[in-house]
Amino acid sequence: MSARVLVLSASAGAGHVRAAQAVELALKELAPDADVMNVDVLTRTNAAFRRLYGQAYLELVNRAPHVLGWFYDRLDRPPSAARKGDRLRMLVQKLNLRPLHDLLAGVPWDVFVSTHFLPAEMIAALKRRGRIHAPQLLATTDFETHRLWVNEPCERYFTATEDGAAWLAHWGVPRAAIAVTGIPIHPVFREKKSREECVARQKLRGDRPIVLQLAGGFGVGPVEEILDGILALERPLEVVAVAGRNEPTRRRLERVKPPPRHRLVVLGYTTAIDELMAAADVIVSKPGGLTTSEALARGAAMAIVNPIPGQESGNSDFLLEQGAAVKIQHVPTLSRKLGALLDDPRRLQSLRARARKLGRPDAAFDVARAALRFAARRE
Repeated sequence: MSARVLVLSASAGAGHVRAAQAVELALKELAPDADVMNVDVLTRTNAAFRRLYGQAYLELVNRAPHVLGWFYDRLDRPPSAARKGDRLRMLVQKLNLRPLHDLLAGVPWDVFVSTHFLPAEMIAALKRRGRIHAPQLLATTDFETHRLWVNEPCERYFTATEDGAAWLAHWGVPRAAIAVTGIPIHPVFREKKSREECVARQKLRGDRPIVLQLAGGFGVGPVEEILDGILALERPLEVVAVAGRNEPTRRRLERVKPPPRHRLVVLGYTTAIDELMAAADVIVSKPGGLTTSEALARGAAMAIVNPIPGQESGNSDFLLEQGAAVKIQHVPTLSRKLGALLDDPRRLQSLRARARKLGRPDAAFDVARAALRFAARRE
């Protein structure tokens, strides 16, 4: 009998969904006969809750990121059944995610894998009430681990770093239940690709430094201001600006007329990020957990800009502590700092070497193998 695996995420930002897709692909490669279902839980709720949980997150990122950071810090404390905020949050989720409850309890799943804490909370609550019994696995998607990821009972937690594991243990998670694997990313990042081949396939010229500007899957943040800062460099560049799924931003970027010394390529959503990363001399990006993990797996040099307070600040701290990135604190200083980096080949090489050492391209397969082992025990 083939394993029945339910992979769950939530589209509050693009990273959680991409991590779930990576685990799904790894499962299908390792066990082609497995019954794998991948669900974004925000597709199993009403429009109002979906907007509150998903769209409101993106609006805060764009308009009030420090408010998001305040909520992040506020919620990063011990859970309590007596705390009104925790009780209210769980009640709202329960009322608005009833179709998810039916999915979880209505099929004899062998194992659950979550890449967002929202479905993990629902699974843990149902397990505590004896409604479901399959083991659940949790794959975190940032380089530090927030308290909301702690959802007991949970048979295995996968974290990006040893610090993330220590933080889980601080919240009472048994160390034996924690595995440090990195963040699940698409299997394509396991493939070795030469820079020259990637430059040719992506129709770039490669006769000058290539700067890859990323804005996450949803194209958030001051994307146009960042592009202006890159184009202000006197040194001739080949710039690739990726707007993700944000079509209005893509159209605005396409109207930008770069100075004659630069070349500019504007893209929307693309499946070629791995090759663009391999081609780039520098990636200018917010330090989202998935984007950062992909860049590390490609051994790419990163210039961090505009991190979201909270989880991305933690990602930024990790990269800087490890010597795998530089940080551009304010967009008006971007051209000066980026220019200094491009003028320093030894520093660029050092960033790439540290990135390669930190890269964990097999993380999705580590999670998938564990899920299949848990499923086999249950069978």
